[in-house]
Amino acid sequence: MNLHSSKLASLGFDAFFQQQINTSDSPAHLFPVRVMNVQRSGLHLTGENIDRYYELLPGDFQSGHTVGDWVLLDTSSQRIVRRLERKSLFKRRAPGTGRREQLIAANVDTLFVVSSCNQDFNEARLERYLAIARESQVMAVIVLTKSDLTEDPQLYVRRAAKLMPGIQVEAINSLDEQSLACLDPWLGAGQTIALLGSSGVGKSTITNTLLGAGRIQTRDIREDDAKGRHTTTSRSMHQLPGGAWLMDTPGMRELQLADVKAGLDDVFAEISELAERCRFSDCQHEKEPGCAVQKAITSGKIDQARLNRWRKLVREEAFNSASIAERRASDRALGRFYKSVINDKKAQKDR
Repeated sequence: MNLHSSKLASLGFDAFFQQQINTSDSPAHLFPVRVMNVQRSGLHLTGENIDRYYELLPGDFQSGHTVGDWVLLDTSSQRIVRRLERKSLFKRRAPGTGRREQLIAANVDTLFVVSSCNQDFNEARLERYLAIARESQVMAVIVLTKSDLTEDPQLYVRRAAKLMPGIQVEAINSLDEQSLACLDPWLGAGQTIALLGSSGVGKSTITNTLLGAGRIQTRDIREDDAKGRHTTTSRSMHQLPGGAWLMDTPGMRELQLADVKAGLDDVFAEISELAERCRFSDCQHEKEPGCAVQKAITSGKIDQARLNRWRKLVREEAFNSASIAERRASDRALGRFYKSVINDKKAQKDR
């Protein structure tokens, strides 16, 4: 097993993953491969001299594979042995009323948070994506599409730049290859880029332009409200001419936060830092005496609308995180119950 091959390096395999594999202990038939595409029934795996579709077996689902993962493939048994530890992981609470989590992408180096210079631009939605990026410790860049269709794209750039300290914002025309040149600093060989944004903002168009070919299906937006029609239905990785890997993911209209408290503190740093100066540790930042946040609102240092968005996201994150923790505890209890039933049946059979 050659862990230093140029093929693996081109796929993003670096020292972080290499140190997880002890070559003296690993059999020669175990190979690191990357998950390039995820379907309901299986995974597309690529590695050194390996490029194939792998049909998942029932036991494989326990690992929760997602696009971008690195796994060890046993070529003798054609089974996935284990998944390597992730650099980063994007996940969300699955849509609907259930409490399960849905994996989005793993081992991302840079996240392009995509919105557009029209009615789709929404600060609250962008703040959600930024919180997820910060929680995963992934570099985030806000990419604003359709800059050619508005008279003042810089108006949107200024609004986006206020959403997080030091955030990089780029306004582009997704159809113009030269316009996308501003993204080159994040598109080095072996780098992995993920695109997140609601349907219709131009994620697939960006992918097509960077690829230089119409390999990803796109659909027009609705004229009445500029909302997009869902295009991408599976998560895939596409190699760009310069060697970077671009992930294309489904549009997410219902992105619910969970387990991203630290990410919210980073995105809303000016509020979270002031909250620590309030007189009461359980201050709700409404009418309590000695509230540093309300003092900043009165003086104009903080916008009331941004505070309202912060409150909403904090409440949502706390509720979803508690729900998921409850579900995890319930699943563990159910697992122990099933195990006890099996053990009881075995004991009765042995009598």
